[in-house]
Amino acid sequence: MATLRRELTTFDGIALLIGITIGSGIYSTPYLIAGYFTDFAATIIIWMIVAAFVMMGGLIYAELGTRLPDTGGEYSYMTRAYGPFAGFMFGWAQLFIIRTSPAAGLAIIATDYIGYFTPLDGWSHTGVALSIIAMLGLFNYVGLRWSALFQRVTTVAKVAGLVAFVLLFLFLLGGSESRLAESAPPLQNVGFLSNLIPALMLILFTHTGYDRVGYVAGEMTNPRKIIPRSMMVGLSIIIVIYIAMITIYYYVMGVEGLRATTTPAADVAGMMIGSAGAAVVAVLAIVSAVSSINGTMLSSSRVYYAMARDGLFFKSLDHIHERFRTPTRAIIAHCAWGGVILVVRGSFEDIAAGMVFAILIFYSMTTLALFKFRREGVGEEPETQHLGGIYKVPWYPWLPAVYLAGVIALLIFRAVFEWEKSLIDLAFLLTGLPVSFIWLRKRRREAARGGSDAADL
Repeated sequence: MATLRRELTTFDGIALLIGITIGSGIYSTPYLIAGYFTDFAATIIIWMIVAAFVMMGGLIYAELGTRLPDTGGEYSYMTRAYGPFAGFMFGWAQLFIIRTSPAAGLAIIATDYIGYFTPLDGWSHTGVALSIIAMLGLFNYVGLRWSALFQRVTTVAKVAGLVAFVLLFLFLLGGSESRLAESAPPLQNVGFLSNLIPALMLILFTHTGYDRVGYVAGEMTNPRKIIPRSMMVGLSIIIVIYIAMITIYYYVMGVEGLRATTTPAADVAGMMIGSAGAAVVAVLAIVSAVSSINGTMLSSSRVYYAMARDGLFFKSLDHIHERFRTPTRAIIAHCAWGGVILVVRGSFEDIAAGMVFAILIFYSMTTLALFKFRREGVGEEPETQHLGGIYKVPWYPWLPAVYLAGVIALLIFRAVFEWEKSLIDLAFLLTGLPVSFIWLRKRRREAARGGSDAADL
């Protein structure tokens, strides 16, 4: 039987994390976030708090990934900690909400920026977006080497482009007037928490991605070394780039100027170096979005495969292509459902906050799993010693406890202050409940039948 190849290196892990995380968030959310705060100082403080929060999450996931270095990531952690029902609900949410929705949304954003060069509307716009998903599906289908190479190239391109953007504007802004001190009342002055919660959801959306590095642990040459390195290096690069980009936006446009545009990076480039600069930034935005779609597809398809392998999902997805050695049917399922969401929902903005709300539910569960694994010594068994040492979160148990408290607080505040949207998001998640009962019952029957067959022998 064909198995997954162990080919991914530390560079691939870092590329995957950065490639997934830096999508269109830094290009599309800052103008929305600016509407919730009065000035740059308040905004950058919140961004830094979220950055620290995300780094804590990355350290937690680094330990989880080294304790259970298997293909599937969070699915493996939750199944081990809570049983097959929790693993199924997580995988269901991945395929039907959390991972395929961003693929659809990012394809829309990439197509919007393609529209900077050639007019696209209606079905032509939809067709191009669907073609982007299909093209990336082909890369992932024909081999891990090709999809990983594509991830490397696009990640290097996007990071190099963003670093060049920052350095260029640091040089050009030397003699220009700063607008960092400008302030304006929030667009909707409905109270501190009512403004803070949706802003936090959008900022967190720009940072989601670190949780997916462990999804491809089964294809890493040495996951117990690669996962922690990828987390710390990748997240550090992302945080520095984001803070620099936000500072440039406010420096050039001020708070009111930022609120007035949906494409701040391109507008800043146009203001500073003309239309050619805006075109370059538009290309950079396309590369970033496409790279994020590819990284998500590369990692999430392994979750569907792992679930099917364990008898908790469509059996047909438990398939490794004999020639390409990739989970080709899982990749096709990801692309197909992403296309459905793209056609049905059609709006990137409708996805972000709901996706983060769903992810936070599972972040709380995986953090609790860490406490359970520490207590039980999961991953420290004698038969696992050949895999190398386990990375351990510093300042345990206080650091993961602070992180868990933050996640739960966000969930509660969002449920209280945006209860209607929260109910809709929960409804999407809970569609998996009736299906889970069918699958789990079928699995129990098969297990019982297998036991009786063995007894007969």
